[in-house]
Amino acid sequence: MEQFEKLLNILRTNNHLYIQTHNFPDHDAVASAYALRYLLEKRSIPSSIIYAGEIQRMSLKRLIQELAIPIKREDAYTRTEQDKIIIVDGCKGNKNVVDLIGEEVAVIDHHNVTLPDDVTYVDIRPDYGACATILFDYFRSENEEIPRRVATALLTGLLVDTALMTRGVCQTDLEAYAALYLRADVGLVNSLLRNCIQKKELSFYKYVIENVKVQERFAFCYFQEGCNQNLLGIIGDFLLSLSEVDFVFLCAKNNNTINISVRSEVPCWNAALITRQVLEGIGFGGGHSDLAGGIIEHCREIDEEDIFERIVSALQKEKSNYNNL
Repeated sequence: MEQFEKLLNILRTNNHLYIQTHNFPDHDAVASAYALRYLLEKRSIPSSIIYAGEIQRMSLKRLIQELAIPIKREDAYTRTEQDKIIIVDGCKGNKNVVDLIGEEVAVIDHHNVTLPDDVTYVDIRPDYGACATILFDYFRSENEEIPRRVATALLTGLLVDTALMTRGVCQTDLEAYAALYLRADVGLVNSLLRNCIQKKELSFYKYVIENVKVQERFAFCYFQEGCNQNLLGIIGDFLLSLSEVDFVFLCAKNNNTINISVRSEVPCWNAALITRQVLEGIGFGGGHSDLAGGIIEHCREIDEEDIFERIVSALQKEKSNYNNL
């Protein structure tokens, strides 16, 4: 309760407040921003939800439409240096969070990131499976009833980010799931989770089936013609369902940038750690032990074989380190 009250004290000013998600928001980011906006509105603190990139997933667009979530691109507003910004499900300094005009006063996140030292309020809980659970905690600490629409959004975000409660789940995630399930529109949540890809995206599945490399229990695929970031993660989970695969590393060349999505289900291969090793000197990345992401900018001198060799080296190193513990 003291944590949330500290945030409220920072926000009680006459400056306009923006709640910013990462550049290509997912269900968890949008749901968390929506829940935070509701809590602040109840305390007479108006805010606007913004993002700087693109909303890519049809299921997320449908969630926004069904729940009438008021989220807009940042360029829809005329902002000033005096505006306040809360970053949700991301962190200042990360490559997936654009530094917008205004003062970043708060960060609420669940990723394993470097703590920003110039932000007044920081609530980062890397042991949580979803940022939605942090927002659930705020509601609970304030004894605030969660409306059906907000509960529906938070439950969707929680289930998407934890792969239906199978990945990175802590005790509070379980408590959030039980409470949100009783309040949410579960029919809508189930429909959103089931209908997560489009017919036009089947070609990417065809491509990965024909081009994936599988060796020594890890899978690798390089999408030379590109693939959007969110779909890349879904395909990563698809490959992880293979009985021969414990680790997945996917790359997609989108214009002059390589986007990366990583999945792991074994403790010897920490997805975040290996991603950082592979991208050392050529890009940036991070995340959790079981899922991570990254980016390589200005990638003309980096080819598929170079990345593959870096992955093999990192996997061998970490497996050796783990076996020697």
